[in-house]
Amino acid sequence: MPNVALFVTCLSDTLFPSVGQATVELLEHLGCEVTFPFEQTCCGQPAYNSGYHEETKKIAKHMIETFEQADAEYIVGPSGSCVMMMRDYPHLFQDDPVWGPRAEAHAAKTFELTQFIVDVLEVTDVGAKFPATATYHASCHMTRLLGIEAAPGKLLGNVDGLTMVPLANVHNCCGFGGTFSVKMPDVSVQMVDEKVESILQSGADVLIGADASCLMNIGGRLHKQGHPIKVMHIAEVLNEGVKQA
Repeated sequence: MPNVALFVTCLSDTLFPSVGQATVELLEHLGCEVTFPFEQTCCGQPAYNSGYHEETKKIAKHMIETFEQADAEYIVGPSGSCVMMMRDYPHLFQDDPVWGPRAEAHAAKTFELTQFIVDVLEVTDVGAKFPATATYHASCHMTRLLGIEAAPGKLLGNVDGLTMVPLANVHNCCGFGGTFSVKMPDVSVQMVDEKVESILQSGADVLIGADASCLMNIGGRLHKQGHPIKVMHIAEVLNEGVKQA
């Protein structure tokens, strides 16, 4: 039984608790023993992307220590963006003889949820059932930096009753980009409006994504414009129909 420490991420913890719950239930359904290190905090990405690298090191050290104490085989999180930051900890400590090796060990066992299910557990059909017509938003950090493109599609393709339709310009950024949406609001709004238009053109009733930050941004715009499209994290979709298994 794989021992997994859940990296819940800030947004899942504070705004999307159902994503964290679905992640735990799904992993347990797949035979994992899941623990939750309560001392975990933000991964440090907002500070890092804003240029506060020394401050980010303090956050990274805390996260490394926290998950070391959890003593799990794997660290799994439902966010490609946040997992990418944890995977980049070795870069922060590349010249540090003490923290460098610890950061490498931490990064080596950290996985995004769908990547973990497909590449580590070697499962492509989790037994989910979700009758709907949906499209998938590919988040930037997950696809371009982590290089995870196939795993979500493999899993969604095996969800009973789910019809996936293509999303035009699927690799276009939604415009959130963390602090980018605050620093460049006009550009950000234009980008998310283009994403919304692509979603509407797809004819989907549900938008699925693997990063809560993107879903928050796109979902907020859909709601503001009055579009009745349901927004779901992939963990929630994959957990549909398997909760009582």
